Amino acid sequence: MTNSRHPETLSLHAGWRADATTGSVAVPIHQTTSYQFRDTEHASNLFALKELGNIYTRIGNPTLDVLEQRVAALEGGVAALAVSSGQAASAFAIQNLAKAGDNVVSSTDLYGGTWNLFAHTLKDQGIEVRFVDPADPQAFARATDERTRAYYAETLPNPKLAVFPIREVADIGRPLGIPLIVDNTAAPLLARPFDHGAAVVVYSGTKYLGGHGTSIAGLIVDGGNFDWAAHPKRQPALNTPDPSYHGAVWVEAVKAIGPVAYIIKARTTLLRDLGSALSPFNAFLILQGIETVTLRMERHVKNAQAVADFLAKRPEVAKVIHPSQQTGESRRRADTYLKGGYGGLVGFELAAGREAGRRFIDSLKLLYHVANIGDARSLAIHPASTTHSQLSPEEQLATGVSDGYVRLSIGLEHIDDILADLSQALDAAGK
Repeated sequence: MTNSRHPETLSLHAGWRADATTGSVAVPIHQTTSYQFRDTEHASNLFALKELGNIYTRIGNPTLDVLEQRVAALEGGVAALAVSSGQAASAFAIQNLAKAGDNVVSSTDLYGGTWNLFAHTLKDQGIEVRFVDPADPQAFARATDERTRAYYAETLPNPKLAVFPIREVADIGRPLGIPLIVDNTAAPLLARPFDHGAAVVVYSGTKYLGGHGTSIAGLIVDGGNFDWAAHPKRQPALNTPDPSYHGAVWVEAVKAIGPVAYIIKARTTLLRDLGSALSPFNAFLILQGIETVTLRMERHVKNAQAVADFLAKRPEVAKVIHPSQQTGESRRRADTYLKGGYGGLVGFELAAGREAGRRFIDSLKLLYHVANIGDARSLAIHPASTTHSQLSPEEQLATGVSDGYVRLSIGLEHIDDILADLSQALDAAGK
């Protein structure tokens, strides 16, 4: 039953019913590199994109195909591409449109690894990323020129947790032929960026989609809702002959398949050439997590809200960073784009600064001190000295990181146990 629009059903059934040969209900792990072609014509058709199918696992794999279909269905997109990590997904999402000399306008409110990717690695490749404060959506328009290929943002930015104005920025870009790419890693099911005008969604499947902290994975989802052919000068990557694939003009080459030019190009050029392939075993494990993601997100949201309320009453805490604690335009955006709760992340600033943050982290007994979010377990980290440590002090502040900032990813444990551990650690931090 894949025609349902309910995530509880899609997370279990989208893209798969049973194996046609064995009847297996669980998705098999297709641990193979290669696939037998029926004959030379079949092989030729696959390579010429006259027919879709399996060629080599670096490009596609039946286990990955189910994962891609399932995530596309959950997001309301038309197709997806699974890759080796969320970082690979972010990089491919940009590289699929931009080349040396082009630029992308990005929100400042980003995960530290993404900031480094954009500010340094893509810069070394000749792609400029211009950072603007999303508090003013018109900043995206002001930073745009004739070689701007995309806008980029995180729905619920890690660690700033100020919800991005998706519709406002998408509406600025669409008349110009500029798609909005949204990283929805921290808000699966809670936010649906395609419903608000985003063209592409990316995920680190490592986080809430998997939920078990065992497997690295990334996904790019094509909304199928952006007319790439309408702006050929703005989007030359999809509208001019591609010498890496027989001179294919992607908006024309896949027209018979559907509105999937963006995702097909990413698969047949970037994934083929750069090889950031997801292993079938990791795809299988992410699928296992997705089967329970709707239930887990409910508990993450409930527990995180209780933690935010608890921290707001503690004298050691100078500020709680959580959408429920925001007011004005920030709260309006949270209520507009997050449905079903404000997510599983909570940040807070300790009044006594960096040293208090160190004491807090070192005093935790239940919460794990790890560089991850979205795990079933509760996690904590001090971003200024870890995930965002490569950024300059000015860049850290732009992303929402101060010396005393602590980020919590609230898990599925009993809330009394979570609060007890936070309480004793705060007591220690205040000494």
